[in-house]
Amino acid sequence: MLKVGIVGLPNVGKSTLFNAVLKRQQALSANYPFATIEPNVGIVDVVDKRLSEVRKVLFDSELAKIGKKIEDTPLVYANIEFVDIAGLVEGASKGEGLGNKFLANIREVDMVLQVVRDFNDPDIIREHSKNPDDDTEVINSELIIKDIESIEKRIKSFGRDQTAKEEINLLNVYLKHLNDGNLAIDLNPLATDSSVGKEQYLEFIKPLFLLTDKQMVYVFNVAENDSRLKQEKNENYKGRQTVYISAKLEAELSSLDEEDQKQYMLDLDIKEAGLDKITSACFEKLGLISFFTAGVMEVRAWEIKKGFNAVEASGAIHTDFMKNFIKAEVMSFNDYVTLGGKLKAKEKGKLRLEGKEYIVKDGDLIEFKIGA
Repeated sequence: MLKVGIVGLPNVGKSTLFNAVLKRQQALSANYPFATIEPNVGIVDVVDKRLSEVRKVLFDSELAKIGKKIEDTPLVYANIEFVDIAGLVEGASKGEGLGNKFLANIREVDMVLQVVRDFNDPDIIREHSKNPDDDTEVINSELIIKDIESIEKRIKSFGRDQTAKEEINLLNVYLKHLNDGNLAIDLNPLATDSSVGKEQYLEFIKPLFLLTDKQMVYVFNVAENDSRLKQEKNENYKGRQTVYISAKLEAELSSLDEEDQKQYMLDLDIKEAGLDKITSACFEKLGLISFFTAGVMEVRAWEIKKGFNAVEASGAIHTDFMKNFIKAEVMSFNDYVTLGGKLKAKEKGKLRLEGKEYIVKDGDLIEFKIGA
């Protein structure tokens, strides 16, 4: 399961956002520094609107004929695990505030949402926070300092051992990169067009679990009436993807049922909820896509890495599927919905059998043929 850490300075809206996206008050949201002491963890659905369309077609074409009700077949979404991590302050790398807890917890996540305060509210204490540029500089600097310490410690451990020359050279490349104020993710050959070799990275750098060697998205927490909430495309800030949300507005939305949420957003001329923006950004940055399975028991989305072949994708359902894979029966989401189901897709030649090397596409509907 994808694990995403929510980080930021104290009182920038991390816990309010966490509460909102989980639609329950799981984290302590309080107006004083370090209200979050232990990391709060919760699992949230990645709502994919295509899934309900698949179920509707499945019901009309198959389930209604056998006396089933549409609600008898639940929708099962992919999930993201959110971790609300204690607020970081300047000097965290030296143990200031709750720095040691923060830095230990952030190592365990797959990617980072850095929440940035960009609203004015005199009733909410601005603890350590000044403005977006300074705030993000504080957090990034603290993470970089800790990564520099990790690399220097690793280099020192070799002493005069000359057999590790290749590793030491690569560590020095990273050390210079970090000392220049850059994040390690920019040298990651798995995430960027990097001159660093993939094998070298996996052998020497990945085991260090560098804090800045993670995909990061800036989440700007803005006022409820901020025009940036209406933007449909994400912008870049300091070279990273940026999402604009109002944690306060998301908290209000989370208290409403689905229909009232839609109407409230319509009234505000906001086309996409903050959670949807965030989960989309997480999927995009980590190179994830979804394929679907549809049957009487459930209609389900499975998350996999972009570029997975049919065998690798089958392993998302069960690892035994990979060992006993025979074929994959595949049709696209658009064909399934447009043509009106599996049988119609088959009649039109849009349902096909694919082998092990087929590269799964986002939105594929798949039924795997598995041997004994």
